[in-house]
Amino acid sequence: MRSPPPPASQSLGGSGYGTPYGGQMNQATGGGQFPPAFGGFMNDQTAQMGFQLGKSAVTAGQDYMEQNLNRYVSISALKHYFNVTTSYVLHKLVLVLFPWRHKPWSRQQRPSTTGSQDQSSYSYYFLPPREDLNSPDMYIPVMAFVTYVLLSALLAGLRGSFHPEVMGTTFTYALFVVIFEILILKLGTYLLAITNESQLLDLIAYSGYKFVGVIVTLVVSEIVNLGRGTGGWASWTVFMYTFLANAFFLLRSLKYVLLPDSSAPTGSGMAHTVARSQRNRRTQFLFLYAYVVQFLFMWVLSKQDSSTGRAGKVKGVL
Repeated sequence: MRSPPPPASQSLGGSGYGTPYGGQMNQATGGGQFPPAFGGFMNDQTAQMGFQLGKSAVTAGQDYMEQNLNRYVSISALKHYFNVTTSYVLHKLVLVLFPWRHKPWSRQQRPSTTGSQDQSSYSYYFLPPREDLNSPDMYIPVMAFVTYVLLSALLAGLRGSFHPEVMGTTFTYALFVVIFEILILKLGTYLLAITNESQLLDLIAYSGYKFVGVIVTLVVSEIVNLGRGTGGWASWTVFMYTFLANAFFLLRSLKYVLLPDSSAPTGSGMAHTVARSQRNRRTQFLFLYAYVVQFLFMWVLSKQDSSTGRAGKVKGVL
């Protein structure tokens, strides 16, 4: 008795691909064993038209937001402050915490040629943060602000006093401090006759570096005090160091913003001639802002976390 012949392989016609269950399955366009994906919805002309309308709406919304934001601040100018690298961020954090022996503090500039070939003029512009360590950025201040809010909630949870209002209260209070400081800077630029937009953005960027010192103070205090928050000689020692480091960093950095060197190249968007009386007023503002204002804000932010962790109220700070 002979064995029956093996079954003939069924040819489905056209190209296909194998399945884990044996046999072959046609492509979606061949009309085989399975219907097209999503019932052919992705190939529907109405769906394609809907996708195009949605894409156009998103693009129009982005253009509208940029046009409205450009009324208050230049988007291209903000992109300059976020042009950073990982190496820059690491070295900048070290500079903020250990600024004592850093030199030089002046920002680097690069010439650019404008005009025709016959009559060309040179203008200077500051290098972005990724190419100049002394250039201010907004990436570190923004990330430090977010880290401060998350760290406050984490420390409150470690103390066993976390509740949903902690993160919202901390965010609102820190945002109030930032906005209040920006108003102080805006008033200072008005009184000191600083009309250049880039100088105001530089001041706002420099104002956010204090969150780095506040974060270091909170973490070290939590470790030294064994979860009891800020307080004691160890916490005050760390706080005074981070405050003095931040004040020294601002004093050296803002000197080239508020008191520009008269020998610097022209055309960089800054006034290089400051009257003597105006120079004295700017020096006084620089000292008050770097030491008095920063001490008050850093102390409030560091104490706000411990009071939030215990009771979840901002009133404990005031």
